[in-house]
Amino acid sequence: IAEFNKVLQSEPFETNTLLEETERYAAQVLAAAERCRCVMVPSWTRAPGKRGLGPIDLRPGGVGHTLALMNNCLAERLHEHASVFVVDSSTWFTGQNNPELAAKFWYAAKVPYAADVFREAARQVKALLRAVAGRSRKLLVLDLDDTLWGGIVGDVGWENLRLGGHDPVGEAFQDFQRGVKALQNRGIVLAVVSKNDEAVALEAISKHPEMLIRPNDLAGWRINWQDKAQNIAELVHELNLGMDAAVFIDDNPAERGRVAEALPELLVPDWPSDKLLYRLELDSLDCFDPAAISAEDAQRSHSYAVERERRQSRAAVSLEDWLASLQLSVKLEPLADANRQRAAQLLNKTNQMNLSTRRLTETQLQEWVDHGNGRAFWTVWVADRFGDSGLTGLVSTECGNDVCKIVDFVLSCRVFGRQVENVMAAVAVCEARRHSAGTVSATLLPTAKNRPTREFFAERSGIARAGEHEFVWDAATDYNTPDFIDVTAGSAIAKAT
Repeated sequence: IAEFNKVLQSEPFETNTLLEETERYAAQVLAAAERCRCVMVPSWTRAPGKRGLGPIDLRPGGVGHTLALMNNCLAERLHEHASVFVVDSSTWFTGQNNPELAAKFWYAAKVPYAADVFREAARQVKALLRAVAGRSRKLLVLDLDDTLWGGIVGDVGWENLRLGGHDPVGEAFQDFQRGVKALQNRGIVLAVVSKNDEAVALEAISKHPEMLIRPNDLAGWRINWQDKAQNIAELVHELNLGMDAAVFIDDNPAERGRVAEALPELLVPDWPSDKLLYRLELDSLDCFDPAAISAEDAQRSHSYAVERERRQSRAAVSLEDWLASLQLSVKLEPLADANRQRAAQLLNKTNQMNLSTRRLTETQLQEWVDHGNGRAFWTVWVADRFGDSGLTGLVSTECGNDVCKIVDFVLSCRVFGRQVENVMAAVAVCEARRHSAGTVSATLLPTAKNRPTREFFAERSGIARAGEHEFVWDAATDYNTPDFIDVTAGSAIAKAT
């Protein structure tokens, strides 16, 4: 930004000219973004050691004030493009331990920063790529004693735990819980695995006045005296998640070592022995970084907690009676501006119930729908008597040459197993009939994680197998959906019957 050089030299400059140059730069970034899946744009930041105008630097004319104007302009111009991410590069400099060395590097080799800065930048690039690829972690499993609170609840009783109050350690534990709640508000699912007496531990979670995390915040727990690795494996399986989606925090290094060795895909971060550093360590984790946050994300943890109630309601009845009691409803909507972000997010993050596991940005997804004859893309919304699960499924088709091909068949782990999958298969049959195609086909691209998709098509869908990973259905034959599911659909497609 040429006009900014005048600011650095304390020369007169035009704010309008500076912002126009910033707008042109943003336009160039947007043009490049059309050819890239992901564009990372570092914010402009003051060079280390530069004081600008000192105490008046945040007033008009100061370097800090001008950078704020430029960065705000840049962020506002770019934030609506889903594949462009403006990141705060000032965080890269917080760990620079040797600014004098960086100054020498510049004059000697035109390297502007010390290695610490590049290391932190690389860490943020990697975190962003994980998020874009749908590999961010989404389940946080917590120990209890000396992790979520101070003390051993079975020894001292919940009334004497160190939590909150006028106590630096108690305050630190409560602030750690506050950080955990902030993650939950972003869509991270919470669970507990602890060696404890379940009744005693749950009483502490329910009754302690300084507890910020309550039983209703938890998607599940395993509170017993069994091996923690076994408990975590069972809990993650119960939640229909992969081990690579989970993080386990425990203050005990021996327990961390055992769990990390037994469950290599689980992330078990080193944890400080100093309780006053728990919140700082939690905030430094980049494994939860999202590529976007939707309304459904904010409700995810609550949805998993409600799912725990569903599981408990199922215990005493048959599967058929339980499904009938859920009062399931499925709503089908075509891809639109209001649901595109969530649809792209679900497409890119779902691994288990995913037929093709293709990954598309919002822009690429819309282009696929728009630039092909016979294509349809439906979003699937699920609700029951316990609550609304939101947009949790996707089914897309492409019809031509008398064949309607199922391209995407995606369903969140939160709702599969309730025969919503059968409704989605019926949608494909309806699309085939709408386009006068005689056959519906599905080709599974197997991965290490989408075994549930293969099991559905091969064992529960009723669709004939035409090869190892090929499945076909005669579109002239009705594909019936379960009577206990109420299905509503857009006007472009008939209700599956």
